[in-house]
Amino acid sequence: MAPNPFPPTSRALSEPNGLLAHGGDLSPETLLLAYAQGIFPWFHEGQEILWWSPDPRMVLRPSDIHISRSLSRTLRNKDWLIRYDTDFTSVIHCCAKTRQRESTGADTWITGEMLQAYMTLHDLGIAHSIEVFSGDLLVGGLYGLLIGNVFFGESMFHEEADASKAAFTALAKLCVDYGVEVIDCQVYSPHLESLGATLISRQDFEKALRDAIKQPMASILDNPHCLLPITPKALDVRLQGQVPREVRNLL
Repeated sequence: MAPNPFPPTSRALSEPNGLLAHGGDLSPETLLLAYAQGIFPWFHEGQEILWWSPDPRMVLRPSDIHISRSLSRTLRNKDWLIRYDTDFTSVIHCCAKTRQRESTGADTWITGEMLQAYMTLHDLGIAHSIEVFSGDLLVGGLYGLLIGNVFFGESMFHEEADASKAAFTALAKLCVDYGVEVIDCQVYSPHLESLGATLISRQDFEKALRDAIKQPMASILDNPHCLLPITPKALDVRLQGQVPREVRNLL
C-alpha cells in the first residue's frame, strides 16, 4: 500500500479549528486523496497550501433540504432555468469574485492555483457545477466534487437574491433522486443552516465517508484515479435522476 501523504485527521488543531497540514500540491491525485479522507485545501494568495479537517463538520443530508416560505415564493415567481456543467469556468470565477467582494477586494481563497486545479478536476469529470440562469445571464450557482455518494461542496455565489439557494436546492433534489447520502458543506454558516445543514462530529463525518465512497482506502492510496468516473460526464447525466430544469420544479 502506498504511504498516506496526510497525517491522521485526529492530529488536526482545535485552534484554528481543523488545520491539519501545510505544503504539498494541488495535483488531481493529491486532491482526490485529500477529499476521500475528508480533508480540503484552504489558503490565501501568497500562503503555502493549508489542509483542513474541521470538527464539527457542516453537512446536509439531501432529504433534509429546507425550503423556507420566502425561498418558496422566489422559486414560484422566478423564470430561472437550471443547467448542469454548461459553464463551470464562469461559476468558479464568479465564486472567486464573490469572495473578493466579501473580503473588501483584498484577496480570495480561490486563488489562481485553486482555479486551475478545480478546472482540471472538472475536465476529469469529478468536479461539477450547477448554474442558475435568467435568460442568458448567469445569476447564481455552485461547484464541488462528486466522489462516490458524497458531494463535496466548495463554493457558491449569487447575483440575484436566492439564486445560490436555488442552485443548492437543485443539488439536494438531484442527490435525493440518485442516492447521494451526504453533501459536505465544510464549516458552519447561518446561510447553510437555513437550508437544513447541520453540524456533526468529525468521527461521524468520516464514518459517513467510508460508507458512501465504498472503495477501501488502501485502493485509493495505491491509485487515486480509481475515484474518477470512467468517462467524464455532466452532473445531470452522471446522476441520471429526475433533473429539475426550472426552479418552479424544485417545489
